[in-house]
Amino acid sequence: MSEKRKDNKGRILRTGESQRPNLTYQYRYTDIKGTVRYVYSPTLEELRVKEDVIQYDLRDGIDYAASEITVAELVSRYINTKRGLSQNSKRAYGTAVKIIENDPFGARQIRAVKASDAKTWFVALHDRGLKQHTIEVVQNVIRPAFAMAVEDDAIRKNPFKFKLAEIIPNDAYVRPALTKPQQEKYLRFIQSEGRGNYYDDIVILLGTGLRVSELYGLTKADVDMERRQIRITKQLCRTAERPYFITEPKTKSGMRTIPMSEEVYAAFLRVLCGRRTAVERFVDGYAGFLFLDKAGQPKVAMHMENYMRGMQKKYIAKHGRTLPSVTPHVLRHTFCTNLQQTGIDVKSLQYLMGHSSASVTLDVYSHVDYDAVEKAFDKAVASL
Repeated sequence: MSEKRKDNKGRILRTGESQRPNLTYQYRYTDIKGTVRYVYSPTLEELRVKEDVIQYDLRDGIDYAASEITVAELVSRYINTKRGLSQNSKRAYGTAVKIIENDPFGARQIRAVKASDAKTWFVALHDRGLKQHTIEVVQNVIRPAFAMAVEDDAIRKNPFKFKLAEIIPNDAYVRPALTKPQQEKYLRFIQSEGRGNYYDDIVILLGTGLRVSELYGLTKADVDMERRQIRITKQLCRTAERPYFITEPKTKSGMRTIPMSEEVYAAFLRVLCGRRTAVERFVDGYAGFLFLDKAGQPKVAMHMENYMRGMQKKYIAKHGRTLPSVTPHVLRHTFCTNLQQTGIDVKSLQYLMGHSSASVTLDVYSHVDYDAVEKAFDKAVASL
């Protein structure tokens, strides 16, 4: 009968255990894939804690070795599985990856992350100044990454499977919708004091709810003046790396046809009549862009944003802060709110806005003030 192996303190070692020449301890085991693996610890007590975890995982079919990768490594592995991302998605993913890689949390092993750790980390990110929206971007990357780890039997549960709103307050800036008098006042100011040819652009944004990139992606083929319809099938974008490129609308629901009001029709008519270009610019196979800058090149969102910032400063210098800050998104927000207050059904409004979910239409863009509520209340009471 063979003598049982002991360590230097005379303690009997279990199967798979051994003491190394430097007096640390080693445990040899075979993982669920049949690969021989080793774990090490400075003491026998610590080693046996690891052994218990390994045996527990093996019984449940969990890959202990796979669970040793770090959070950052897991996210990188998940990102490498994604194909066909839009430019906006790529930017969002890049932001999330940088936050994870630059934070000590990214160096933690995924098997050591519990739900309480995940929540505590998000709270810490918020305390450091990150907004809820930014943390939501991180969660939208890290949660499916951990879900992938669960599917791969690397971990049992996804520690990020919780609602962010339960722990982080919604601190997003609420954009006010312009009232009818404010809309008229702003348009008069742009028409009388504005430089450049942006008045019609603003009229169209206010009357259609288009995103700026959708507006500037319009070509002559997209506007049916006879039927008074606008077909949204693409966006024109620009980044530091790519001067011009075409992408699909933000969501699949962004593919839509929008009717023209009288004001929008008149604005498009002025744009078409005033459009002059000697050489058409082709972008990813498209030409005939309606909205051009002074050099005859297609406008992009940056042009409009810079213009509106300049006009905002000019307005404040002449009239003070008697109007809310007006941005392209405020115009979109105002369009949505205007239609919502007319009583249009939510599904039609969702379609016009190009939203994938009616909850976005109602919760984010529509804005109800007391006057609107009072009118709706009076109308409802009168029909009782």
